[in-house]
Amino acid sequence: DGTVGANKNSIKIIGDHTDMYAQGYFAYDSKKSGGLTISHLRFGKKPIKSTYYITKANFVACHKPSYVNVYDMVEDLKPGGSFLLNCEWNEKELDEHLPAKMKRYIARNNINFYTINGVKLGKEIGLGGRINTILQSAFFTITGIIPKEKAIQYMKDAATKSYSRKGEKIVKMNHEAIDRGANEFVKVHVPEAWKDAVDNTTVKKVNCGDPALTEYVNNVLIPANRHQGDKLPVSAVLKMANGTVPSGSAAYEKRGIAIDVPEWNPANCIQCNTCSYVCPHAVIRPAVLNAEEVAKAPKSMKMKDMTLMPGLKFAITISTLDCTGCGSCATVCPGMRGNKALTMKPMETQLASQEGFDYGQKLSPKPEVAKKFRPTSVKGSQFHKPLLEFSGACAGCGETPYAKLATQLFGDRMYIANATGCSSIWGGSAPATPYTRNEKGYGPAWNNSLFEDNAEFGYGMALANDAIRGRLADYVKEIQAADDASDTLKTASKEYLDTAESSVANREPTDRLIAELQKAAKGSGKTAELAKKTLADKDYLAKKSIWIFGGDGWSYDIGFGGLDHVLASGENVNVLIFDTEVYSNTGGQASKATPMGSVAQFAATGKSTKKKDMPGMFMTYGYIYVAHVAMGADYNQTVKALTEAESYNGPSIIIAYAPCINQGIKGGMGISQLEEKKAVAAGYWKNFR
Repeated sequence: DGTVGANKNSIKIIGDHTDMYAQGYFAYDSKKSGGLTISHLRFGKKPIKSTYYITKANFVACHKPSYVNVYDMVEDLKPGGSFLLNCEWNEKELDEHLPAKMKRYIARNNINFYTINGVKLGKEIGLGGRINTILQSAFFTITGIIPKEKAIQYMKDAATKSYSRKGEKIVKMNHEAIDRGANEFVKVHVPEAWKDAVDNTTVKKVNCGDPALTEYVNNVLIPANRHQGDKLPVSAVLKMANGTVPSGSAAYEKRGIAIDVPEWNPANCIQCNTCSYVCPHAVIRPAVLNAEEVAKAPKSMKMKDMTLMPGLKFAITISTLDCTGCGSCATVCPGMRGNKALTMKPMETQLASQEGFDYGQKLSPKPEVAKKFRPTSVKGSQFHKPLLEFSGACAGCGETPYAKLATQLFGDRMYIANATGCSSIWGGSAPATPYTRNEKGYGPAWNNSLFEDNAEFGYGMALANDAIRGRLADYVKEIQAADDASDTLKTASKEYLDTAESSVANREPTDRLIAELQKAAKGSGKTAELAKKTLADKDYLAKKSIWIFGGDGWSYDIGFGGLDHVLASGENVNVLIFDTEVYSNTGGQASKATPMGSVAQFAATGKSTKKKDMPGMFMTYGYIYVAHVAMGADYNQTVKALTEAESYNGPSIIIAYAPCINQGIKGGMGISQLEEKKAVAAGYWKNFR
């Protein structure tokens, strides 16, 4: 929401316009949206040499109301200090929402308590969720470090300097935010009863079904997300000493960070699944229910008759607590007769929809639906669980929809080598893991290496997998020829070998072979020994889909030599490049993917050289599958490119246009899919495969 930037401005204002010294320390987590930032600001008449975070504060501000139930927001506040909370609650609602521990501390320590509805003001002004200048203005007024009138003028001068490049309208909106923030906060009358407030909630242990994941979530994820990771004992992480962590832990964060979330109106829905297709965080999904499941469904769960599937009901389910509120789903929704099926509503009004989403995840598979709607079609793909869900990517991220779709198509057999960058931060940044597993326990095996050698890293994974599978295939051939092997084992062996090079067809024969091997291993003789040897590496039996993920900074620049070497090798690997046309993770620096004339960091006057023609370079080899895609411009072309690349028995590369927050899209990231459509329509980006 711009808080860190505003606090840096505050330091400059105080340092430049008073005789006080200033210092700032800033702590961040790795979430791209709704992430925790803590700004530690010090001001004083003497030079400040403190080398540690503040533990005795005169002023604390909480800019996210959901934080009051996650962190100890006031534990570092001095008696008599000031606490500013950004929320929409009145005094009665504060009593309902604030935890008892916080109420006791505020009342017993004579804390001056203020609230401000920054989100409401931001919407009225036109700034949306960018509430930084509103809260900054309230800070100066409450603390009185600088006289109010002077502080307002200094802030306006700073805003003019910061935003003048974005136009007069943006500057005026920030000036209005400063004026209103200075005057529209409210001092809360703290009830005497708060001194003896009683806790009526208990922290429940999470049961994830999988013992390893349950232990990880309760002992590592939850404490770390409460900002208590430094207090974890070594024993809590000792099982992860080899670098592996259980997948699927992001599903248990339930951060509740969105301001507005989608509400589904069944009457206007044409059941196209486009909303699910474009959702960057996999929080909106179709669900199909039979009569028995309908009878057991939560009363709050909306549904309608499913098109072309008599006897089944269709629902769009929304995970309110995982949504980031980007609005991509509502933007692309075609609706019916001009009326959209999705509209954005305040999160507080949509909490009941979480129950429907949770129920939808427990429904039985519907083979008849997969038969009717091809899993490799836009609509059909969305009936498959995304094996990338609830990542920490930016709201409206242009990268994650491609990766999520890949997991819906091939996730149960994917190996992913991920270059360091945005995709490694939203893909596997501790403590949460958004890559997950399906109901059978299959899911992507994800790994992250250095920035510069990701292609080689993925290539090594492919070669190692080939070597192990080659050895296992030799064992299976021996079993097939063995005199003491049963007929059913020989049949299973033949089916396995016949489909060994098809990742789509090989899964079921592999499962049947493993079942027969487990029976054979209980006996004695040559076949039993071969069965035991094969079962020792049974996870490698099924044909894997090798993927190499990364951004344009890695692929066009730093890792290009390795990428060229790997694709030229002819090995059956698939490369997916998220082309944001800048170094996204480090703040928007120009890369060789940045087009001529674009303004970016290190190219303040516009980039002087044209964009590298990467697809053209790889097409010259003649045996590399090359695709150039923009999802928002052609949903079908994107899914076809992914399936064709995966099925091609050789190297493939897909370069996907991914709008990024660093591009400063005027309408916000909620229209990223429309930006992709406009880019192709204008000839700026060319779709081909």
